[in-house]
Amino acid sequence: MANAAPPDAPVPTLAVPLEQLRHLAEELRLLLPGVRGELTQWRRTPTGTGVVGEARETTKEFNRETFWRRFNEAAVTVSTEATTLTVVFSRLPLPSPQETQRFCEQVHAAIKAIIAAYYSLPKDQGTTLRKLVRSATLDIVDGMAQLVEMLYVTPTQSPENLISYNSVWDACQKVPKIPRDNKAAALSVLTKSVNLVKDAHEEMEQAVEECDPYCGLLNDIEEDNSDNHGDEEGILGCPNNQDSYWSEEDQELIIPCLALVRASKACLKKIRLSVAENGKKDQVAQLDDIVDISDEISPSVDDLALSIYPPVCHLTVRLNAAKLVSVLEKALEITKASHVTPQPEDSWIPLLINAVDHCMNRIKELTNEVEL
Repeated sequence: MANAAPPDAPVPTLAVPLEQLRHLAEELRLLLPGVRGELTQWRRTPTGTGVVGEARETTKEFNRETFWRRFNEAAVTVSTEATTLTVVFSRLPLPSPQETQRFCEQVHAAIKAIIAAYYSLPKDQGTTLRKLVRSATLDIVDGMAQLVEMLYVTPTQSPENLISYNSVWDACQKVPKIPRDNKAAALSVLTKSVNLVKDAHEEMEQAVEECDPYCGLLNDIEEDNSDNHGDEEGILGCPNNQDSYWSEEDQELIIPCLALVRASKACLKKIRLSVAENGKKDQVAQLDDIVDISDEISPSVDDLALSIYPPVCHLTVRLNAAKLVSVLEKALEITKASHVTPQPEDSWIPLLINAVDHCMNRIKELTNEVEL
């Protein structure tokens, strides 16, 4: 007598293909740490496929055109596989287990190919360039993993699936726009830093001009919560009235802080200009050093900008200003000692150092009663 399956044994028609997608998503997630640089040696995925770690030094001559052609083609393949997978899992009936296995293998192979292309970029081509390529690779791998997860969770058509697919497609479309050498990569990163500091400076100026640190935010909230006007502790989550505005001492201290941020913007602009005019593609180490220290300017500006909002702690302002000055002076000294400043004795660097020191001295004068 043939064995009959128990009543609870039947497996839903969708179960096997969706389970295959779940395993694929897990495998793609396992690839991410290696791309981030957390893994530096071979590891095994559930399917037994190995993933190589960080790029190793090589004596083989690097061909830039070959690399970018390979990387671009890999991105196109990923985009194509993302489209195919989204289409076949956005309608019923879903693919058979055999078809799903083939789709999963193609996706996995496409992702491995773009990771391998990233690893083929030697470290001696520049850290700044490799970071940009790594970031693009991570966006693609992470985007594909999210897409597969969404198709597993919500098969057939759904807005979430379309959003996830667009994320992968956008990441792949950005690959041809990546700078092609370390100098171009350095200029790209420096331009981003200039824009970030410019935005911070404009926000600070706007707040100072309006004499309203929170740009009317509290007034809007107070109007929306007029029924709570009898609460002595103020509106939940918002500072009390005495902590909402600048004192005269605060306003006086803000002036040199604003000047210091303005000097920071000027420093970044001059550094970027020097790299654009004098930077050499083969001087990758010096360009990386300039970018690394310059990359610290924007976060330091943000720390100083945030510390001038009420209630102002003058000690915090002074410490954040000192940290920013230290970063600026180091960035200027590294730039001065590099090939992008051919005549350091006649350069603009001493002028900016004097401007930065002047701002810091004024901040010290206005906070001379603060216990450090």
